[in-house]
Amino acid sequence: MDVRNLFLDQHAIMHSAAVGGNKMSAAERAFAGLSDEQMRVRPREDLNSLAWLMWHIARAEDIMVNTVLTGRPQVCDAAWMKRLGIARPDFGIGMTSPEVTELTRQIELGALREYRDAVGRRTREVVGGFTPQDWEGPVTAEAVERAAALGAFGARTEVLVKAFPGRPRAMVLSGIALFHPAGHMGEAVTVRAAGGFGTGV
Repeated sequence: MDVRNLFLDQHAIMHSAAVGGNKMSAAERAFAGLSDEQMRVRPREDLNSLAWLMWHIARAEDIMVNTVLTGRPQVCDAAWMKRLGIARPDFGIGMTSPEVTELTRQIELGALREYRDAVGRRTREVVGGFTPQDWEGPVTAEAVERAAALGAFGARTEVLVKAFPGRPRAMVLSGIALFHPAGHMGEAVTVRAAGGFGTGV
């Protein structure tokens, strides 16, 4: 198995069955079988809602894979922002607890699920077309600054503009599309347990 197919196999675990074909994926266990009301619950002040978690991991993947790594437009354009019912261009890092609550209340959940699937499909399309050279080299400062100019990093702009340049492209891709959502899906299981929602599939 080459690196591209290995990535795509692991990526399928991070997305819905509609994206990766895996009915037992971590995403299905984290987000399936829930009402809109349950998706908006914050069981404790120190826990995010499932809606916020889905939005955060989708936005991070969209921004980093498209704007930073490939220089393509994000999936999330003006039409998607209107459908989602929010105006934030970032992915939520550094948000305050009241901001998390407000986004959780505002976001349109049907559109959110469709958006996350669209991001996953775009990533699979992009990586499916990778040549060996596309895995190599560092993230450039220019690419990170391009994302920052679009408001992608929110309250942590100064830190992230310094943190990402020079990091290996393959590491950033796997970090943002595999390890980052995996960690937050572990958080989602905690939210489901604390909210009394059980586990998916």
